[in-house]
Amino acid sequence: MTSRVVITGLGVVSSIGIGVSEFWKTALTGRSGVSAIPSLDPFPLTEYRSQVAGQVHNFSPEQYLPTSQSNRVDRYAQFALVATKEAIADAALVMAKEAPHRVGVIVGAGMGGMVMGEREITQLFKTHRPNRVHPNFIPTITLNSASGIVAMAHGAKGPNLTISTACSSSAHALGQALQCIRTGQADVVIVVGADASITPLVFAGFCSLRALSSEFNDRPEQASRPFDRHRDGFVMGEGAGALIVESLAHAKKRKARIYAELAGYAATSEAYHMVIPREDGEEVAVTMKLALNSAGMTPAQVDYINAHATSTSIGDAVEVKAIKHLFKSRADKIAISATKSLIGHTLGAAGALGAVASTLTIHTGQIHPTANYDDPDPACRLEGISRSLQERKVRTALVNSFGFGSNNATVVLKKFVA
Repeated sequence: MTSRVVITGLGVVSSIGIGVSEFWKTALTGRSGVSAIPSLDPFPLTEYRSQVAGQVHNFSPEQYLPTSQSNRVDRYAQFALVATKEAIADAALVMAKEAPHRVGVIVGAGMGGMVMGEREITQLFKTHRPNRVHPNFIPTITLNSASGIVAMAHGAKGPNLTISTACSSSAHALGQALQCIRTGQADVVIVVGADASITPLVFAGFCSLRALSSEFNDRPEQASRPFDRHRDGFVMGEGAGALIVESLAHAKKRKARIYAELAGYAATSEAYHMVIPREDGEEVAVTMKLALNSAGMTPAQVDYINAHATSTSIGDAVEVKAIKHLFKSRADKIAISATKSLIGHTLGAAGALGAVASTLTIHTGQIHPTANYDDPDPACRLEGISRSLQERKVRTALVNSFGFGSNNATVVLKKFVA
């Protein structure tokens, strides 16, 4: 029999709150955390098409972390450490009582240590002094720097992996954690999604790609508007989400509080285009169906979808086509919300933060609003999308996460029943 896997702890760093309580309280009000970017020094903001982002304000790593940790890692890894610390405390997981080789760490990150990366290359070209590059430059910018520092901070000696599949990275991390536990490689996996890439070069790259919203620079809180007729691109965000995932047997043994069950996962490739999804939505529908198969469930059992919903013209419409294709007459009966409407697109952290929101929805019966859903696009209209708080009994939820490189991930969560 396949091992059952459960979620016992949550942690968040986001533009609408540092900490799960603040994040969820704000999410339920439907208030956007997107704001005007104060600076991309030394470059003038007027040169950037988009000038808004879901930024984490007033973040002082020293407030949450020992100096020995915070000083030697990039901003994205600082976020990962803070979210992990909260999730471990939330799960009442005492690492000193755990067999260290049975605790793994799997991190999803899209860009990695871009803050230090851009800073150091800029200094090198300014000074022409290669001998002055920071001695920790390489271990800080490598994509696995967050998974390494999280493991070291908590003595986790089990499987240590970093998944980098652009915007779906941490959804895949969650899925790999499910498989890791089901195959007996670990009892507990610390799953984290983290990114902090509101930097001059990365932001310029997304602007050049014309992927970002540029019509709401004077109204930043209105810029991220999934499914709305006036959406004009996604809004960059930053942050981290962490989940403590463990086997049911292990959770029961230590009498842990269980938020939800992690029941299924699917990973596919459309093998189509580096940036644009197939417009018929069939590949996305296949991904959701395979995830449900993995959970031993059917489309008739789904109550809620935490949509990928980036606020791009093509992406949102394709996801709705996929939902209609798979769920047919039930498509309008399923509650749907877009977490990115509140915090922007956090890249590699998006799947984990969507999973945190979905876990809380299952646990509380509350579904946060989709902000700025003011004028529904007919191509995206579904009755379950709402700009208001919804209260529903949610037994099964899907978390959709799709990334550049033509890859798709869907995770299935469900209410835990002993």
